[in-house]
Amino acid sequence: MKAVNKTFLIFRHEFLNTIKRTGFIIMTLIVPLIGILAIGAVQLVSGIARPTVEKTTIGYVDESGGFQQYTSQGNITLLRYDTPDNATGAMVKGDIKEYFVISSNYTATGVINRYTLEKQLDAPIATSAAIKDFISSNLLAGKVPQTTADLIKAPLNLVTTRLTATGAVATEQGGYGNLLIPAIFSFLLILSIIFSSTYLLQGLGDEKESRLIEVLLSSVSARQLLTGKVLGIGAAGLTQVVVWVVSAPLLLHLASSTLGGFISTVQIPANFLVLAVVYFILGYSLYSVISSGIGAISSNSREGQQLVGILTLPAMVPLWFSSLLMLFPTNPIWVVLTIFPVTAPVEVMLRMGVSGVEAWELIASIMVMALTIIGILFLVIKVFRVYLLMYGKRPGLGEIIRSLRSS
Repeated sequence: MKAVNKTFLIFRHEFLNTIKRTGFIIMTLIVPLIGILAIGAVQLVSGIARPTVEKTTIGYVDESGGFQQYTSQGNITLLRYDTPDNATGAMVKGDIKEYFVISSNYTATGVINRYTLEKQLDAPIATSAAIKDFISSNLLAGKVPQTTADLIKAPLNLVTTRLTATGAVATEQGGYGNLLIPAIFSFLLILSIIFSSTYLLQGLGDEKESRLIEVLLSSVSARQLLTGKVLGIGAAGLTQVVVWVVSAPLLLHLASSTLGGFISTVQIPANFLVLAVVYFILGYSLYSVISSGIGAISSNSREGQQLVGILTLPAMVPLWFSSLLMLFPTNPIWVVLTIFPVTAPVEVMLRMGVSGVEAWELIASIMVMALTIIGILFLVIKVFRVYLLMYGKRPGLGEIIRSLRSS
């Protein structure tokens, strides 16, 4: 009972000390705050800045004949000239912005010559679309019904619907909107894991440098100290993640109802919020026990943070290759990254938005992470007992291995 009380005291101290940190408070609140400010800013800009529609007149010369209708193309008006010289003169005077020539052999070559005073890499999209619609509309006029002409000009409006294995419409559909929340959250998740582990390492380093660790170990065991610190800082990090998890659907609903458009297509994948919490707990536990071992063998917090920084780089690998995940979602390498403990938290979040994760992959991933945490924790407790009161030069890997074998 006394051991539990001592562990709880350390837990409470670390938890309260962590949530009072300025950096922790900012990191916790900045995500929902940025979301609210972004929604408000977009509403404000859309209400104030009404886009000005610029009407443009461009000329054309019809040497082929038969191109006289449909000269009004949205904000672009097409003005006919008899010869290229007349069109050039009008452009030089500023009556038209540019012009194009439909040659007499256009139906054989399909070539349209465009002339402008501006240096451009390519014709503007609006101009190209207007010329294309003008040409195709005149070619089809009187030859096919208008509905058929519209389909010829825009033959495809592809809508994809995902079905379940039973043939029913799936509640969770695909699309880029489905990737937005998992991509953002996976980045925030790994930041929270790294920051929480860094707090643990920094606390150990500071206590070691100030010799406070000697006082603590005179009252509690190394196991109680490690357990209390890991659970206390982990609980603070979990609080941070829960705030994000709760605010995510609220912000999404607010953005969808006020902004609409692409935001209305964004979905939070099923079980995503639950898995986000589960993988934070696992990811934090993995990195916290690693950080504890590094903190025990490091002579100061700065040296320990450098080592942890190197070890946490692999956790970002899924983010580096997220574009490949979208292009090749069924590649077996993603299954490997899902099960590999270091990359699992981020990879699972990303795959939830791209292609989903099979149940057996999730079970294998969670089991492998849990077993890895238990194995590393067993070694770290030994390292804690041997090196926590060590000062001076950091031991080498060979020396640590020999100490573990003999302990």
